[in-house]
Amino acid sequence: MKKQIRKWMIRIFATTLLIAGIVLIIILNPPLTYASKTTYNSYSIYHNKALNPAFTSKLEQATFLLKSSEFYGNELILDICLNDGSIYPTLIKKLQGPAFARGFYNKVILHGTMNCTANYLELNGYKWNLVQLLVHEMTHCLQYKKLGFWKSNPVANIPTWKWEGYAEYIARQDQNQNQKDLLLNINRLQTADKSKWEVVFEDGTIAPKDYYNSWNLVKYCLDIKKMSYEQLLQDKTSESELKTQMMKWYEENKSERTTKAFTLMGA
Repeated sequence: MKKQIRKWMIRIFATTLLIAGIVLIIILNPPLTYASKTTYNSYSIYHNKALNPAFTSKLEQATFLLKSSEFYGNELILDICLNDGSIYPTLIKKLQGPAFARGFYNKVILHGTMNCTANYLELNGYKWNLVQLLVHEMTHCLQYKKLGFWKSNPVANIPTWKWEGYAEYIARQDQNQNQKDLLLNINRLQTADKSKWEVVFEDGTIAPKDYYNSWNLVKYCLDIKKMSYEQLLQDKTSESELKTQMMKWYEENKSERTTKAFTLMGA
């Protein structure tokens, strides 16, 4: 009886190992699940349907914003995996949970429905600015490339606000989106609907409030305190203490925010 149990345990272990190996091979090799591949600059775009010509212009815009990261390097080569019929995004969703997109290693995986012309990706009725979403996930790839596997999340357990906040910070550098001014950003969060999980921007796209908080805090550290991101990663100041500092700075400077708000409204 014991020998039979042992045999079954070995078989179960071997089967599990085999399945895990197959899944890993698929994850590392998107071409196995896509019908087409389009190469554009340093990007390999995997898709099942005809690629919208406007998508490459979104990649160009994303690359421009990505270059503002201190981790950026010209050698960056990424796989962009679209959600247009392949099982690949579904597999990633099963493994990592639902999200607008995922970025890890050298891969960016989009979920939801993409609208290149209107520049958004829609999921469950919510829209995320497409270019900013691409940059957010590409930044995670930069973090991995610079820091390495053992010093990146989830292995390194870097505080979420530092990990996600930096991705948002890089993604939202576009001057045209009125999202670069920290005073206005903090005010936008304070006046947002408290009953909702998201902040809605002027173009109808959103950001989760937890990401928004993290973004503002990273922005305060990098723009106001003049820290580099690597310095921020090493800094031991608590999140709550930094937030207290940021809000003190906000209270001391919010009259400037009021002036800017009136300027933006054309008053």
